[in-house]
Parts: sequence; structure tokens; C-alpha cells
Amino acid sequence: MKTIKFFTVLVISLVLTSCNGQDKSETTSLDKSISKIEVLDFHSTHRCMTCNAIEANTKYTLNTYFANEMKSDKITFQVINVDEKENEKIAEKFEASGTSLILNVIKNGKETQINLTDFAFMNGNDQEAFSKELKAKIDTELKTL
Repeated sequence: MKTIKFFTVLVISLVLTSCNGQDKSETTSLDKSISKIEVLDFHSTHRCMTCNAIEANTKYTLNTYFANEMKSDKITFQVINVDEKENEKIAEKFEASGTSLILNVIKNGKETQINLTDFAFMNGNDQEAFSKELKAKIDTELKTL
């Protein structure tokens, strides 16, 4: 019995310490002249109704309230299939393995990621609530640029 407990503790300790050496910082540096918001909608090949609604409601919000910022590239929008080989690196960078909605706020070349996935799933099928809250979050971030 002691051997099993010891082995269990050893395995748990190894698992917990193996991730400590990795830098999980959500802020990275780019060209200092860049200040913008990237809206990233990650998804897998097979999508549910809510996943499709998240994309549609994000597009609606950006086109309705941020058309000028989209034209000037102050805000960009990307839909990214995490199952496609060419998207492997960006999915890894944002730790997206399925549906995820991320705001990547770049201020003076520094990136800060804001994960809106929980919000998106909770409000994905309610365009009014989704759009109102996403607009507020983007407005807040635009003021910091």
C-alpha cells in the first residue's frame, strides 16, 4: 500500500513540476509601432450550432459597430480552423484546440491575450446579448490603445 501511495505522489509531482519550466506569459513583444486588436475565432472542422453562432455574431458586431476600425486595420478578424496543418502554430500560440474566441490586444508592440471563450459559449445563441457585451469589451480595449 505504501508503494502505491509513494508512486502516486511521485507521478503527481512529476506532472505538476513538468509544466513549471514553461513560460505561460500572455504578453509578448512585437514592433513597438503596432497598436491594434486582433479578434481570433478558432474552431475545429466539425462545428456545432453555437460555434457557428459565435462566428456569425462576432462578424455582426464588428461590421455593425467597428466598420471604420476594420477598414483601417485597427481591428482585424480571423477565423482559424485548428485542424488545418497551416494553422498549427497560431493555434499553439493561443492554446486553442477547438472553439475559442480571443482578443489579442497589441499596444505599442506588446501583445495581451483576452480569452472570451466562456463568454462566447454562454451568449453565442443570443445575438443581442453577445453583441452588446463583445462591443463593450472591444470599446474598453480600444480606449487603451
